[in-house]
Amino acid sequence: MPTVLGIDLGGTKLAIARFASATWKKQGERVLPTAGKTFPVIVEEMLSLIQEFRTDDTTAIGIGIPGLIEKDSGEIRAVPNIPEGNGFPLLATLKNATKLPVFLENDSACFALAEALQGAGKGQNVVVGITMGTGVGGGIVVDGTIFRGQHGCAAEFGHMLLKPGESPTSEGAGRGEIEEYLSGTALLRRCPAAKRPEDLLSGPACTHLHAFFIREVAWACCSLAHCIDPGIIVFGGGAGHALKPHLPAIEKELKRWMLPESPLPKLAIGTLEHAGTLGAALLTRDMGSV
Repeated sequence: MPTVLGIDLGGTKLAIARFASATWKKQGERVLPTAGKTFPVIVEEMLSLIQEFRTDDTTAIGIGIPGLIEKDSGEIRAVPNIPEGNGFPLLATLKNATKLPVFLENDSACFALAEALQGAGKGQNVVVGITMGTGVGGGIVVDGTIFRGQHGCAAEFGHMLLKPGESPTSEGAGRGEIEEYLSGTALLRRCPAAKRPEDLLSGPACTHLHAFFIREVAWACCSLAHCIDPGIIVFGGGAGHALKPHLPAIEKELKRWMLPESPLPKLAIGTLEHAGTLGAALLTRDMGSV
């Protein structure tokens, strides 16, 4: 049975899994830490894992990258959390080394694709995925296909402005973008007493932040809903999963800010444990490689 490899590269870990392309069932997975490593070193480790996981019937590789990718060349335009990644010719490097078709995409778009086809967004025509972890990323899936925009840079939700020119802490850059307020990294800056993402919204550690955070998530969803009109917004990442018990409060706040009679998107938490690697593998289906 033909197989494909799905690779999820992040600022803290590199995960690879092999999937049967007929059923998308996972056949094995491996995770390596990436913190403190340069991009070229990570690519060498990635190639070693590919060699370990590929089989004689492996037909393609899909990879999710935490940054911007040049649409035509497959060169990394920007990868903020991994040193020495900008300008790296990743697509050419992997194709030359593996002799297989390779498909690259933003990692949050891979999350959105997996949830749209196999998870919380299944059956919806327009799915928005928001990942809230080290940063804030996003993906838009329309009728089962990732929307990439003119230059392949669509759905960078973390860089949308929430409070222009402001910052929640003195350490912020002052752009007022969503990532400065809602990433897990930013939230821990706003409430250093939190020991885990759940503490940010529950318990006594960060009570001063609870109402602000719910309102800010609702504001972000309001802008996305009026711009994209999704059927569902699916949250992922450590801080995103911490929203689960608070979705009713966020929905109530969202109703307050949406224009009257505007259709409300459903709000949900991602349901797939391996959305990153599955979404990367599904790129091969999305782009017609198998």
